[in-house]
Amino acid sequence: MADDIVGILLAAGAGRRFGSDKLMFPLADGRPMALVAAANLRPACDRLVVVLRAARQPLAALLEAEGAELVIAPDADGGMGHSLAAAVRATREAAGWVVALADMPFIRPASHRAVAAALRAGASLAATEFQGRRGHPVGFSREWLAPLSALAGDQGGRDIVREHRQQLVSCAVDDAGVLMDIDRPDDLPSFARGHPS
Repeated sequence: MADDIVGILLAAGAGRRFGSDKLMFPLADGRPMALVAAANLRPACDRLVVVLRAARQPLAALLEAEGAELVIAPDADGGMGHSLAAAVRATREAAGWVVALADMPFIRPASHRAVAAALRAGASLAATEFQGRRGHPVGFSREWLAPLSALAGDQGGRDIVREHRQQLVSCAVDDAGVLMDIDRPDDLPSFARGHPS
């Protein structure tokens, strides 16, 4: 619908630095990393869209059970920009998008809600901020439909935010998870480590 805020979870990366299937890696509660990230984003948005590089099982089925709509990005190897563009094109009727990463599962639902609320209040761009550092997710209003739809390469929406920083609404949160990007197993905090199945 035209007034929907759509959550976009980018889950099409190769995750080569992790050494195994990062997005299926079980955290301390046994759920795969990508599923935790999706579950934390879902309550903040009217719809949840997850971008995958292929309709892979069992992750695709788990995400659909969480209420996610799947978008397949065949050009995902070209970088994050291709994935984000595919999701935005698939939801071009949205009022805005809250863009999160599947390898950032420790962002609290309240932090996602803060960014979605800023968009609903009229922000053009919004992002979390923790102790003076900009974090994830990042929100884009529908005025960015055309440039988001045309993204390619590995920058995602970073250039849009950098070039239009004066329009960015910072959402201060008490949530270190907005900065915790998991690239390698060592990046996982001890409280969250599960065991590979």
